[in-house]
Amino acid sequence: MAFSPFKFLQEVRTETAKVSWPSRRETTITTIMVFIMVAVSSVFFFVADQLIRVLVTFLLGIR
Repeated sequence: MAFSPFKFLQEVRTETAKVSWPSRRETTITTIMVFIMVAVSSVFFFVADQLIRVLVTFLLGIR
């Protein structure tokens, strides 16, 4: 079975044409949503970590 780089590139181009690319607005909204979720997750895990730290410190009698 012979490999033809030219045929491969043609098939890639054909498949790429079938992809429905998001608009600039959709990309911007999705990016903003990702940043918001990262911020919310960061705050949640920070608070959870602090609560666990306080609980473990209390249980072990440290300080």
